[in-house]
Amino acid sequence: MYFKEALTIAMRALRANRLRSMLTTVGIVIGVTAVIVLVGLGDGMKTGFNKSFGALATAITVDKVQGSIPGGGQPKDLKEGDMRALLDKSKAPDIASVTPGLSGKGLLYSGPGLQFSGLIFGSTTDFLSVNNREVTMGEMFTEADVKDRARVVLIGPEVVENLYGGDAAKALGSEIRITRNNFKVIGILKSDGHFDNIALTPLTTARAYLLGGTDTLTSMIAKATSVEKVPAALDQVNRILDERHNIADPGKRDYETQALQSQLDEIKQFLGFLTLFIVAVAGISLVVGGIGVANIMLVSVTERTREIGIRKAIGARRSAIMKQFLIESTVLAGMGGLAGILLGVGLVLALAQIIPALTPDFGAPEVSGPAIAIAFMVSLLIGLVAGGYPAYRAARLQPIEALRFQ
Repeated sequence: MYFKEALTIAMRALRANRLRSMLTTVGIVIGVTAVIVLVGLGDGMKTGFNKSFGALATAITVDKVQGSIPGGGQPKDLKEGDMRALLDKSKAPDIASVTPGLSGKGLLYSGPGLQFSGLIFGSTTDFLSVNNREVTMGEMFTEADVKDRARVVLIGPEVVENLYGGDAAKALGSEIRITRNNFKVIGILKSDGHFDNIALTPLTTARAYLLGGTDTLTSMIAKATSVEKVPAALDQVNRILDERHNIADPGKRDYETQALQSQLDEIKQFLGFLTLFIVAVAGISLVVGGIGVANIMLVSVTERTREIGIRKAIGARRSAIMKQFLIESTVLAGMGGLAGILLGVGLVLALAQIIPALTPDFGAPEVSGPAIAIAFMVSLLIGLVAGGYPAYRAARLQPIEALRFQ
């Protein structure tokens, strides 16, 4: 039997039982749709993550060790001289910039009985970009503010909640007292889930009015020239600071360095595993759909026993019978796969319009070509496997027994 003839017979059999064929493909449709939608959501989540945290991929944090260093002794302070050394291109060609930080605890007051113990942090105008923070209302302080030691401050969501009842509009432009000095609130920082209790001021202001010191720092963030140069930049940071702090044993450093790229890679890996797990769960629907196809093909063999007997009596070979039922089951699963692709792509495109409006940081779902191809191929494979035993059973029927079947 030629393939075209077998396909024609299979299509006629499916059309003869339209409702049953449609119901049989439901499992395949759901499985393919779920795979396409979940992969699309996973890809969108990764894109949103890269967009939100990609700027941190080149960042290297440098923090002073708290307490005594391994082996005894007190750690040396980080100083602006360390920062200038890291910016020396002859010694650190792979470091693009260094942003200093000076931090400490302090009481913030906005009125009688309204006080909050927050994190006082002094830095430069690069703070937002290197820390991946955003201003939701107001503006960042300027270079002129840094130069003039302006008493201006940006506050985090926790400060707004505790001192202004969560009313950011009321907080913006108001005066807030930090320790014994009044500051003007010029901006509200977006939450980062970690340092929402922050009060951010220019570094020079923090030194002059809040935290004291002349050239000491509590932290620095060095930026590598590219993601590929992060390991080299990290090595340069350690080498320069070891030399300046007289560190002979790396295990006894009085500072800690960490490339944020490694943390981001771990998070990306976790997101990838999570997506694979969810898709694997969705694949169970395809297996269930395959069981449905196998069941209906067994029913079809039973219903068409006399037809099989007649065909074998007039000379049809076993291979022809098997080919007919295999094509029928594969076409049935393929139709479910195509319907699932159309539904899945439609849902992904719809979600790509809805999700960014609801949660901009999540990332718009993306239609994945490989996911579509793999899901469709798997649906065809399931149809082939599910039809295997029913086709074999049909091919093994003896013509006389089949013709006697009632």
